[in-house]
Amino acid sequence: MYRSHNCGELNASHINTEVTLAGWVQKSRDKGFMNWVDLRDRYGITQLIFDEGRSDKKVFELAKTLGREFVVQVKGTVIEREAKNKNIPTGEIEILVTELNILNASLTPPFTIEDETDGGEDIRMKYRYLDIRRNPVKNSLLFRHKVAMEVRKYLSDLDFCEVETPYLIKSTPEGARDFVVPSRMNEGQFYALPQSPQTFKQLLMVGGMDKYFQIVKCFRDEDLRADRQPEFTQIDCEMAFVEQEDILNIFEGLTRHLLKEIKGVAVDKFPRMTYEHAMKTYGNDKPDIRFGMEFGELNEVAKSKEFPVFNAAELVVGIAVPGVGNYTRKEIDGLIDWVKRPQVGASGMVYVKCNEDGTYKSSVDKFYDQNDLSNWAKTTGAQPGDMIFVLSGPADKTRGQLSALRMELATRLGLRKPAEFAPLWVVDFPLLEFDEASGRYHAMHHPFTSPKPEDMHLLETNPGKVRANAYDMVLNGNEIGGGSIRIHDKATQQLMFKYLGFTEEEAKAQFGFLMDAFQFGAPPHGGLAFGLDRLVAILGGQETIRDFIAFPKNNSGRDVMIDAPSAIDESQLKELHIKINLV
Repeated sequence: MYRSHNCGELNASHINTEVTLAGWVQKSRDKGFMNWVDLRDRYGITQLIFDEGRSDKKVFELAKTLGREFVVQVKGTVIEREAKNKNIPTGEIEILVTELNILNASLTPPFTIEDETDGGEDIRMKYRYLDIRRNPVKNSLLFRHKVAMEVRKYLSDLDFCEVETPYLIKSTPEGARDFVVPSRMNEGQFYALPQSPQTFKQLLMVGGMDKYFQIVKCFRDEDLRADRQPEFTQIDCEMAFVEQEDILNIFEGLTRHLLKEIKGVAVDKFPRMTYEHAMKTYGNDKPDIRFGMEFGELNEVAKSKEFPVFNAAELVVGIAVPGVGNYTRKEIDGLIDWVKRPQVGASGMVYVKCNEDGTYKSSVDKFYDQNDLSNWAKTTGAQPGDMIFVLSGPADKTRGQLSALRMELATRLGLRKPAEFAPLWVVDFPLLEFDEASGRYHAMHHPFTSPKPEDMHLLETNPGKVRANAYDMVLNGNEIGGGSIRIHDKATQQLMFKYLGFTEEEAKAQFGFLMDAFQFGAPPHGGLAFGLDRLVAILGGQETIRDFIAFPKNNSGRDVMIDAPSAIDESQLKELHIKINLV
């Protein structure tokens, strides 16, 4: 062994013990006659001392050559440290080094390996293996491991069986684009990397596995928005002979378990909110309920006046923002500019100051009197000292814009507290959503989601009103998981494909294997998948997932460390019968 102890475990009880340590040089302090070196490994830091009067001369001189990130092995005696450091577990001791072995020298790192580094994100991504040595990244990866182990423990204790499913599968047309993999042995044919193990976990239920889970990589070739990765990890689960309530109870339990074991937080209530209510009240289907600012629809109290902008709008809607009634005109104009950015897309914004004396001052005083503005305050729940912000326009678009403003204001006002956790279920999603570009309906979740039995009759007459047996788990304004009760019989699945625009031949070509399986005694089943990357980040008090992934891609889907994706050799292309045609 290169070491008898690690760099985080020695303390005063080990004084006078002979030890061997190995690790990286964090930094050294050469005082001429005395040289101190901080030795670091995954477990902590131990101070080494090289003393001209007590150390071997060769060892003492060799210590002077040590640079940052040199890999060394030392042998020596644990002694009491004169200037103790109460901030680290090893702060009472140091090692008087008798032997020093340089295992590997190091170039000067391109950034300092410290908690607060001078390296920008691009350079740290390029040298990610160095970035991992820093405590923030190292601890994030250890935290992810802890969460994953708790997930495995909880599910295994409930008789879930972890089963691996294939990565080389069949390309399907639903959802995002597939990453495709050419097959050398099957000329002109391709595998796809799975966007999820959806059909396989359903087949495991047909196979009688009853309770399945897997912590699994998934792949989507989509344009990357902020904080998305082309490859991500799911906690994927499926159960047979269950109804929606069974699944919600099990995964409420998992979430409670993680919050308790990982964060020491007890959460009793998991509110349930319909999709329709979430959209109407918060403007999105993953509302952050750690704070208020619920929408107040103002059509009845803001229209039929002389203000043409509101009269022409499908929806007039506002939020009351607590305690900002003293915002200056400059601050208000800044928010108006914010909502007019292309990313939000509002054409303007109306505001109402709710003065402490009970009066109101608005940007539309010309059109609305104090009684009108009082009704706005009642509708939005505004109190004296608050500010009401109002947007108008097409209903869906305007709700989305106000939702973005709500979240931005909550962030600015410090209302999104990382140490506070507010989970909820969003249920009763639409089964289908109409896509204007293709002129047809698409599955809001996926084609295997079961409709609510009581809504089946609407498939013929009003498919957009059919609700799904689908549910999402939301935590702190982030969707951390979602699932559904699945279709488990061939006739209903064929009907679903029909309404999604598949011909009988297309459905058979793409999913014939699944519909065949449904004819051999498929049980009722359903499941859920949590996004592990997002869940870990939120539990870790962050909303950025990259630091919880060992080797992430950048916003262009590139791994700048290994320079991937990259061109492949012409001989490989020939083997695969592929010709590159760059237009």
